[in-house]
Amino acid sequence: MLTRRSLLAAGALAPLAAPAFGQARRRISFLTWNIIDQEPLIRGWIASFERANPGAEVEWLDKKGPELPPFYQTQLAAGTPPDVINTQGALWLEYAAGGALMDMTPLLAQEPAVKGRYNAEYLSNWTYEGRNFMLPFYITKTLLFWNRPMFQRAGLSGPPQNFDDILSFAGRMAQGDNTGFLTLNFDWLYWPLFAMNGVELLTPDMRRPAFNTPRAVEVVERLARASDSGAINKISWTGRWVEPNGAFAAGNVGMLHAHSPAYFFIKGQGSWINPETLGVGHAPGGYSTPNSHGLGISRGSRQPELAWAFVKHITAREQASQLATQRRILTGNTEVDQALLNTLRTDDPQVHAVLTTQLEHTDRMVGKWPLANDARIKDIFWAELQSALLGRKPARQALADAERRLTREIGRA
Repeated sequence: MLTRRSLLAAGALAPLAAPAFGQARRRISFLTWNIIDQEPLIRGWIASFERANPGAEVEWLDKKGPELPPFYQTQLAAGTPPDVINTQGALWLEYAAGGALMDMTPLLAQEPAVKGRYNAEYLSNWTYEGRNFMLPFYITKTLLFWNRPMFQRAGLSGPPQNFDDILSFAGRMAQGDNTGFLTLNFDWLYWPLFAMNGVELLTPDMRRPAFNTPRAVEVVERLARASDSGAINKISWTGRWVEPNGAFAAGNVGMLHAHSPAYFFIKGQGSWINPETLGVGHAPGGYSTPNSHGLGISRGSRQPELAWAFVKHITAREQASQLATQRRILTGNTEVDQALLNTLRTDDPQVHAVLTTQLEHTDRMVGKWPLANDARIKDIFWAELQSALLGRKPARQALADAERRLTREIGRA
């Protein structure tokens, strides 16, 4: 039976064909993560690339989030992986560690102007064992949104400044059908709650769990009590994307901890949301978790030079500007992002406020451990944490069980 690991290995061992720039027809494929809404834009990129590279042909494939990983793994096993791949979050780590992605470090060294176009902090998020396997496509990290009318009714004049404030404010706003706080929980997006309390997931060498401490037990116990009382909306621990964002958009939750794309979701659903009613800022301590989209090249590409040329093309100023303007999102191209922010400062101050947070305190991004088995570690820790937060298991036992299971997983890796 083929496992996920063996599928990766199969793709990694597929022979590389020599670059074929001299051939009349040179084909590459481009796999994207659920951005079919941008079809005219991407078709335009492909057309301009093909014009600039006579004989080149680009096939575009777009898959929804749940569909992309199995599709890519199947293509790896067949020895026909998409040449350029767009992934989200930390999925790329497994591909890089399994040998499925091409190391871009030498290419960046050869073209320092290309490397220099990217925000250095975000570019570093795509490194594994000191090597760049992905480049920024569009960048996001978490921030805090708050419901100003609910704050005012609770006598709160500004956003929380620390973890104690989050729980205190949440408790003051939790009355009747109202709850005080929501967070997204996938891809370590909740980790700032632990970081602001000085809790580390792993030791500095990332070889042992470090989270099972009295302070961590206290944090989990307090979160569980707040969830039980209604201060924290339990959708924080049971929902994923639509549920928590939809709950906040309904107007009866005081705070939402989410990454920047959540703004456009809640704005579309919440008729109450405007610059006077929605507060935007950093989580206490400036901590955040990145959840960006990157671009990589499959090591099994038969046209690696053409694939590299395509990646450079779609992240260059003109194409990145089109993406930034149409989606109102930051791209990691520093020149493009600054131009967008300059425009938004007057055109849409609230979006400007949201996106400005994405470029501030980037030295405090957490929950981004470069681990090949990130998915396994994430699932193990979350299962135990969720049990504690929902009152199914005492915090002390849940963290001890998570420590035991993660120690075994790390040792196996």
